[in-house]
Amino acid sequence: MDLSIVIPCYNEAENVPKIQAEFFPVATELAKTHSLEVIFVDDGSTDETWQTLVNTFGHRHESRISVRFERHQVNRGLGAAIRTGFAAARGEVIVTTDSDGTYKFSEIPALLSCLTPDVDIVTASPYHPAGGVEGVPAYRLLLSRGSSAIYRLLVNWHVHTYTCLFRAYRREVIEHVAFESDGFLAGTELLVKGMLMGYRVAEYPSVLHSRVFGTSKAKLVRTILAHLRFQARILLHRLKLRPFMPSRKTMEVQGCVESRL
Repeated sequence: MDLSIVIPCYNEAENVPKIQAEFFPVATELAKTHSLEVIFVDDGSTDETWQTLVNTFGHRHESRISVRFERHQVNRGLGAAIRTGFAAARGEVIVTTDSDGTYKFSEIPALLSCLTPDVDIVTASPYHPAGGVEGVPAYRLLLSRGSSAIYRLLVNWHVHTYTCLFRAYRREVIEHVAFESDGFLAGTELLVKGMLMGYRVAEYPSVLHSRVFGTSKAKLVRTILAHLRFQARILLHRLKLRPFMPSRKTMEVQGCVESRL
């Protein structure tokens, strides 16, 4: 497989029609130039997510799109769902995207266009000067934007957003960068550890939208504490008081403003 797209889901039955209407037309276009697999990971949903996914997408027969399903019997968290999706993925490039469409599925091709030969990770970036936010509750922005500001100080000032799921990774990154978090810290942990190991990052300035259906699954206090603990580890590493990650390459951070739709 050239390209894998991993979509974690937890109690997202209401969003399945949105995925069908907005994601699969994009996947069909990508399949014209890529051998493509789509991996849904149901993270122990207690609603009809699993059955709705299988009933809606389990019978798709397209020669260049493979649709696969992974399932946790109990809810284990976003990080655990991402690891399950990575373990199942066979592509040389792996995209992760939110099931609720808070980052538009139509932007996946533009995100991929930023994955040039000298880039290892592309991350969507609503907090980039060319990005934006529409309709997201203020308390959620405070957590996300505030956390990203601290990571900019601790890791690299030129990367503006550290907390999104909408990304593209080369296979080498997911094979060599381990992350421990089972929760919402996972994407940040993976990005930061990858950067500290020297993997090269490009930002894709994007717009973060509010979700239309369902509610956010983030546990606010738990997520804040997880970020604070992780930031403390980075600070100790910076102060040379605690080892963090071995270096693999010379780090290079690039912008991808010109690829914004």
